[in-house]
Amino acid sequence: MELKISQRMAAMQPSAIREIFKNMADPSIVPFAGGNPSPDAFPVKQLENIARIVFENKAVTALQYSVTEGYPQLREAAKQFANSREPGLSHAGDGIIITTGAQQAIDLAAKCLTDEGDTILCEDPSFIGALNAFRICRANLAGVPVEADGISIQGLEKAIKANPRAKMLYIIPNFQNPTGVTLSMEKRRAVYDLCLQNGIAILEDNPYGDLRFSGSHVPAIKTLDTEGIVCYCGTFSKIISPGLRVGYAIGPEALLNKMVVAKQCNDVHTTVLSQIICCQFLQSCNMAGHLAALQKLYRGKCDLMVQGLRQHLPRAEFVTPEGGFFLWCVLPKGIDLMAFVRAAGEAKVAVVPGTTFLPDPSVPCTAVRLNFSAPGNQQIVTGIERLGKVLDAFLR
Repeated sequence: MELKISQRMAAMQPSAIREIFKNMADPSIVPFAGGNPSPDAFPVKQLENIARIVFENKAVTALQYSVTEGYPQLREAAKQFANSREPGLSHAGDGIIITTGAQQAIDLAAKCLTDEGDTILCEDPSFIGALNAFRICRANLAGVPVEADGISIQGLEKAIKANPRAKMLYIIPNFQNPTGVTLSMEKRRAVYDLCLQNGIAILEDNPYGDLRFSGSHVPAIKTLDTEGIVCYCGTFSKIISPGLRVGYAIGPEALLNKMVVAKQCNDVHTTVLSQIICCQFLQSCNMAGHLAALQKLYRGKCDLMVQGLRQHLPRAEFVTPEGGFFLWCVLPKGIDLMAFVRAAGEAKVAVVPGTTFLPDPSVPCTAVRLNFSAPGNQQIVTGIERLGKVLDAFLR
């Protein structure tokens, strides 16, 4: 007998990025496709010492069941850390929940804020993990164009008018995945005002905000939230370790209470050992120095990629990011995107086609997302040279 797959999952496809990861075990391939932190970013010795201390002093706590909301000390440490980075982030009536990465926070918020058939507004392009979580909820996706300074406000106004069942806006204001652009302060205020006026919740995802290596800090949309419409997602994946799978959400208590119930049905609680390790790291590490070192590391990698693109792909268009992991490279019109991606693979460079990040993947696109955080410096130089040769061959 053949099992019948549910309607919500029948049309879902594996993440293109996860599939590409399977082919990146070959060390000769330049890994521009993923979104991994640099191997040089992991504080291995500190985590090793912390893990040893945890097992010496808190082994039973680390290995036992715990509360769904999260390890209490980490909830407080994460809240303090978030407010130190974004003064005024938490408001009266806000709570915090620890999640299994920010991906789970996105998934739980979508489940709690939308019903089947509702519309979720999102940047176009946007993070594939969030788009797929929304698709599983059987929500309609309405993309809003992204400009050099973030989401188009005119486009957002049009999308709201065209989608009266819009319940939520998903947005990545800092060093957006995949484009790398940052939402201006003027637009952050406009986004908040538009959503407030139209009764639309905002899911603000900020996985890269602590990795600003140029320009000036721009306050989170959540800091503007006087009416309790913003749920803010943060993570320790990009600044401590993605393998620990620890994220958090800060938002209105009524929403978080329902997210707790949804999480109880999902995984009961985030791994306690990982939570305690993150907590001890926040409490014992010089976070300002740690983040400064990460910012310096990624600034150098980004600069290398930008220099290489200007030299070897002068006809490609991109916005130089001020932080984060990614750069959105728009190839000249007329390029067969999938053929280019295949040719890049044959040249031993793994890139992700831009269609992967579109709310509607059938829309024409000539962009690829390039990751500068994971490859080594020489890999960045070599990889961009190879991409330049591939593009030259297409243009000829």
